[in-house]
Amino acid sequence: MDAPDRLLAFLRAHPEGPGRVLLTGWFSFTDGEATAGDLLARAAVAQALDAAGIPHDTAWSAGFAPDARTLDEAPPEAYRHVLFVCGPLHGPQLLELHRRYAGCVRVAVNVSVIDPRGPETTGFALVLARDGGTGPPRPDLAALAPAGPLPPLVAIVLTEGQGEYGDRRGHADATVALTSWAAGKDCARLPVDTRLARDDWRLCAGPEQFLALAARCDLVVTTRLHGLVLALRAGVPALAVDPVLGGAKLSAQARALRWPALVPVEETRPDVLDRWWRWCLDGRGRAAARRRAALLARARRRRVAGDPVSSPGRGTPAAR
Repeated sequence: MDAPDRLLAFLRAHPEGPGRVLLTGWFSFTDGEATAGDLLARAAVAQALDAAGIPHDTAWSAGFAPDARTLDEAPPEAYRHVLFVCGPLHGPQLLELHRRYAGCVRVAVNVSVIDPRGPETTGFALVLARDGGTGPPRPDLAALAPAGPLPPLVAIVLTEGQGEYGDRRGHADATVALTSWAAGKDCARLPVDTRLARDDWRLCAGPEQFLALAARCDLVVTTRLHGLVLALRAGVPALAVDPVLGGAKLSAQARALRWPALVPVEETRPDVLDRWWRWCLDGRGRAAARRRAALLARARRRRVAGDPVSSPGRGTPAAR
């Protein structure tokens, strides 16, 4: 019997039935954290409760979900069972949970037991451990949880430098506009830098590494010239914002490559960015980027062969 089945059997065994259940976890604490694994494990437990017809609420940290129910808005008298889902059984937050819900039956699900005799552990009527318990380790519920369609993977490639442009620099405005806008998009955001280093594991050590990274993305959002160029070389659409007032080298490169998804810093409004976001991701942008990649590949082959090389964009209708 796996953890959800054991949990349901325990809830149903209560003399008065399961009652209303409160789901909690580290994602419930103001000074806790919400991780992807925690939320997937919570979803697995919620799915099991839904299938069994057991009503339940979830308490969220106001820092993570400001408009959702918090522990302060989940009165102990409203619940018969309180579940703590995922993470280590350790710390004062667990002791406060036991104190606040002392009148409820408390169950820990998919947890790591740090000290079997500690009050954080013994305060639960049932502990369904993934590790640290009396039985062998069990697969984490995040591996079994329901999940929706995967959103696009988007590399964010920004620059704060380029002091050579003096008072034409709009870099700070471009960064604020792009990052605040991107934070509201349903995507997996990947901060990336074209700068290379061999003494910093966070950076690529060679151009091929950056190309490998870009090729695995669905979109590159960038204020850097090479963010645009290398995305297109990899056949990946780029949403480029020229951070220099009046336009500069990024705009020039977009013209050279006949790439339409370019936004001047003066026009970085959400509606403009949204329009190019849709174009880049709905298939048109990917097709246009692949055409650019093919043209660039042919130009590289001609260069190796010693043939004259013209602009890769010439003779190709501009994408719309």
